[in-house]
Amino acid sequence: MSGTAPGNRPVEVLLLAIPETAGSALYGLFDVLSATGSVWQELTREPVARRAFRPRIVAPSAGLFEVGHGIPVQPHLSIDDDPRADVVIVPEIWLGPDTSISGRYPDIVDWLRRCWRRGSNLCSACSGAILLAETGLLNGCEATSHWGYQDLFRRDYPKVRFRPEPNLAFADPAGRVVTAGGTTSWHDLALYLVARYAGPAEARRLAKVYLLKWHDEGQLPWTPLLRRSPHNDALVRRAQDWLQRHQREDGAIGRLAESLGIAERTLGRRFRAALGCSPQAYLQDLRIEAAKRLLEESGSSVEAISAEVGYEDASYFRRLFRRRVGIGPADYRRMFKLPGA
Repeated sequence: MSGTAPGNRPVEVLLLAIPETAGSALYGLFDVLSATGSVWQELTREPVARRAFRPRIVAPSAGLFEVGHGIPVQPHLSIDDDPRADVVIVPEIWLGPDTSISGRYPDIVDWLRRCWRRGSNLCSACSGAILLAETGLLNGCEATSHWGYQDLFRRDYPKVRFRPEPNLAFADPAGRVVTAGGTTSWHDLALYLVARYAGPAEARRLAKVYLLKWHDEGQLPWTPLLRRSPHNDALVRRAQDWLQRHQREDGAIGRLAESLGIAERTLGRRFRAALGCSPQAYLQDLRIEAAKRLLEESGSSVEAISAEVGYEDASYFRRLFRRRVGIGPADYRRMFKLPGA
């Protein structure tokens, strides 16, 4: 992705708005990009720099309409104008993980493809990556979005190499297509764009003004390790219920197989077929989720929490927690132990 706009002019940015768009991401990106080069300087009484970005909102039609939660939007341009830009951003859209938008916006998908062919860099925030996936430009490439859309991508866009862990994913070495992770990862996208076009120093200034955090820990700390996975194996459902009740006990997997009257190897095959993981991995995730809740809600030491969820060796627990959550227990507590807890 080029670091400057041609002729040192402001970078032309188009923010796509459709009825499903999240207003917070749309207006947040618009605000931060508009303020680049001026807001820090005004607050610190420094000379105002050149305008780095010229963001505008584009929509399927030019009239006033509402996006998610009834937030009004008056676009600057419509898709019918076939506008061009250096950067096109698809912000978050409100979409259930079981909902498909395949074929819903053919004109927008065609326009996004044209923008890419004409040299625009395409970016998305959160579930905006779904519209980029509709273009086919993510096929065979790494992409990210909110962790809640893993199953949607596997179902509707199996050619996309979806990764729920990073805050940003790059589909190509040149950065022509960039996807940002869940919800407020638009902060990361904004800081990335400011750093690329206006320099890292200006990105740091914007981060300080807006209290924006670069999510260098990725999305794992926010991602639940266990989510409902619909399956038809009644024995595995019984096993899940049993592990929920006995997760803290030693030798739980062997006792589970014995209680079900099957061999551990058979239990492992059934688990992998139904849930995509081994019984041991499922038990570990149960324990880590229990530890998360205790870190969030209690003042117990890490050692006490380790023992309470079933691990007498606190060092092993810390390593396992970091491997599964992306950060250590103490950092997790600092991040999620909110006021009033």
